[in-house]
Order: sequence, then C-alpha cells, then structure tokens
Amino acid sequence: MSTDEISYGTRLTQLARERGDVADLTFVTVEGAEVEVTYGELERRANQIARLLAGQVGPGGVVAIVLPNSVEHVLTTLATWKLGGTVMPLRADLPRWELDKLLELAEPAAVVADEQIGEKGVSLDRLRNSTDQPSEPLPDRISECTQLVASSGSTGTPKLIVAPARGVLAGDAQAGLLNTTGDQVTLVVSPLYHVNGFAFAAPRLLEGSRVVLMERFDAARAVELIERHQVTYTVMVPTMLQRIAQLPDISAGRLRSLERVVYGGATIPDWVVDRWIELIPPERFMFAYGSSERLAMCAMTGADWLTHRGATGRPMDADLKILGPDGRELPTGEVGDVYFKPHEGRPLFRYLGHEMPAPTEDGYRTVGDVGFVDADGFLTILDRRHDMIVTGGANVFPAEVEAALSEHDGLVDQVVVGVEDAEWGHRVHAIVQPRDPSSAPDAVELRAHCKDRLAAYKVPKSFELVDALPRTAAGKINRTRLAEERRPR
Repeated sequence: MSTDEISYGTRLTQLARERGDVADLTFVTVEGAEVEVTYGELERRANQIARLLAGQVGPGGVVAIVLPNSVEHVLTTLATWKLGGTVMPLRADLPRWELDKLLELAEPAAVVADEQIGEKGVSLDRLRNSTDQPSEPLPDRISECTQLVASSGSTGTPKLIVAPARGVLAGDAQAGLLNTTGDQVTLVVSPLYHVNGFAFAAPRLLEGSRVVLMERFDAARAVELIERHQVTYTVMVPTMLQRIAQLPDISAGRLRSLERVVYGGATIPDWVVDRWIELIPPERFMFAYGSSERLAMCAMTGADWLTHRGATGRPMDADLKILGPDGRELPTGEVGDVYFKPHEGRPLFRYLGHEMPAPTEDGYRTVGDVGFVDADGFLTILDRRHDMIVTGGANVFPAEVEAALSEHDGLVDQVVVGVEDAEWGHRVHAIVQPRDPSSAPDAVELRAHCKDRLAAYKVPKSFELVDALPRTAAGKINRTRLAEERRPR
C-alpha cells in the first residue's frame, strides 16, 4: 500500500474517532420514518459484522448482499471492505434461477440475505445479532476490487462486471469528474444494487459527507427530503427526474439547496432537461454518460445543453470514435457505434459469464451504444444497438419514440419495442401506462400526438395500455423480454 493511500476501513475508523457522535447516515423507510446512524455506530457495527464474516471472508473474497436498501446493506458493505473483500450487491427480488446463476459465477465466500441461502448464507437475523462480537478495529486491508456489478443485459443472460476500482480514499478518478468530494449532503434514491445507488452511499460516507438513503424512490418524498435535510447532491435516472418534474407543487424554491444534480442512465427526453434547468441553475445540472463497465465517462452541464441540445457530454477520461459497420471511423455528425479507448494507466474491466467485446486494432472498445459526435466533440447517444427496431427497412431508436410519448400529459411511463410483423418485419409497438386509467388516451389520440413529433415511419403502429410497466427500482426495463412476450405464436 502506498504511503499516501488510506484504505476504506482505516478511513471509517478515523472518522469515528474525529466525529463519532455526528449523525452521518439517515435511512428513510417507505413509510417515511427516519433512522439516524452516527459515525461511531457505523464503525462499531462494521467491525462486529466484519468479525462475524471473517471466518468465511478473507482478502479478495466476495460477499453477495441480497438485501433491499437498508442500514444493514451499508454496514455489510463497510464490513466487507474492512476485510479487504469485494461486494456484490444484488436485487433482493431476483428470480431464484437468476440469483443461483450469479452466485455460481461469482463463487462468493458469503451470501447475506433476509434468510439463509445455502451453506455460505448469513441471514439478516444473524447479522443483527452480531452485537456480541468485538468492536475494535481490524488489521488494515485494502479491497483490490470494491464491487462486482451484476447485469442481466438485454437478453436476460446473467453476467458479472469486474469494475476497476480499489478501496482507497480518493482512488476513483471518475468520481472526481462528478465533483463528489467535499462535505456535502447526498440523497441516494436509487437501489444499492445499481451503480447510481452503490457508488454514492458508502463511498460518500467515507468522504465525510452525510448521506440520506431512501428505501425506495418516491418523487414527492424525495423533494421533501431535499428541503428538510438541505440536500446538496443527488444522482437520478430519467424516470425519477421526470416524475419530480411532473409534481404539481414543484418549484425552484423547494430545490434551492441543490448544488449538483447528476443525470445518468438511459437517454432523457429534452423536455425533462428543459424543466430541470428551470428549477435549478443550468450549471448545477450535470449529464454523466458512462456504463457499469466504467469504460469511459462523458460529462457536461445544463449550460452546455443550451448550445448542444440532445448531447450527453464530452469524454473526460478516454478517447472517442464513431465507427461504421465496416469498422471505419465516421465523420462528424454521422451515426454509428460508439467506441472508447481509456486513457493510459486506467485499468480495464472484465466480464464473468460473458465474452469480452473485441477491441479494434488500435485498442478501442464498445458497450453497444449508437450515437454521433458534433463539431465541438460532444457525444449524442441515440440508443443501444440491440434495442434498435428495423421496420420496413428503416431504423427506429425506441428512446426517441419514448421521449415523444413522455410529453403526453395523460401518460406517466412508456416503453417502445419491436414486435415481429408479417408486413413490416418488425412493427413499432408502444406499451404505455396512463396517469388516470379511467380516462386513458386511446390509440387514435396517441398516434396523433406522435405524428406531431416524429417522422411517419417512427410513429407506433400499435399501442398497449398497462397498469404499470415492469421497471426495476433502478428504472431499467428489459425491452427484449417485453418484445418476446408479444411475439406472434
């Protein structure tokens, strides 16, 4: 360990000694109850849980955490890092076949869940009853890989991403790009199994920032928490930003404490960005395009948006190319596959359970996104290549159609898929969730709405109304699975 590196475990011990009585973590239940945890409590319980796990977990060992957002989730993460281990946060509601597949891939040393899972399982009750374990600090260790990221991809085939991040303070260059250092109040609204939640919970605590962690996102409650706790920093996906923007009582005054709102995840409708840069100063709204693989980070602010509408930023830690089907670099403005080459010295991700994407001869790689670069070097992402719909020989990106549908006042959510069709090859099919099922817009109204905003071939040929879309708590949805369920039999 370098003399200027401070391990995550040592950092928590330092904070407990310096600010042991300071409430550092506020956990907010679904019902709105708030539980405060001090630095001293985090240190004591993390040490006790680490000693509970020490018989199973050594340096480099993987701990699977199959829990919803909770204090115990954060404590187990901190305890794992004190042991020099790697955290694999998983959805608590995963189908058992998918959970088993991920566990088979990761071969974890311990599985922390509500109930004991297998011989290596540690139940929530056992975790909570570990208060009789010694609470003194453990020998200093560094996690060489802090997290395994689980992904089901678009096909539903489980895989694991080994992300290149060590458990040392200020050891994450990409976090620095997002201005995540300093004494801030961070609101975490995403599930901890998702990078937008995990990266801004325990790591922020170790930076000395206060964290307000929601058990589950709710737009109105999130705004209440921003006001009450004077939140300065938060990261949200488009569906979350959209739902806050649509609140009837939302105003700039209620969000005045926010110094940075980071958008990440899927493509975002233009009107949502426009509304947010009315609610907060444009320079405080940040676009952050990346991936769980941490291949590259592109960033810009709402001020850049005013002159580069639709863009998602310029690369900050990698070189960028847009390549055509023949592998040749495309000129400015032409749509193709997005490729990055990380700057020298940055470690590369790897997959478990999935083949690595082949690099180009000069070392560029892609995670499957399609887009273009403008004359100023700003990247615009259109969608994932595998989500593109080819209908009647024309290419349609679902994200563009979804953005148009999102402008309809009668809808609260929407997803667009390609469904096999005898005439068109695939037809553009929209699945929508009405705001009020008793007065839901019909297909004629929705088609007219889309015709005012889209080229004719992009307008959905069929519409389907549902009570709710099967999004995960992270806002993700599996278009491939939805399309397969609607395939003619």
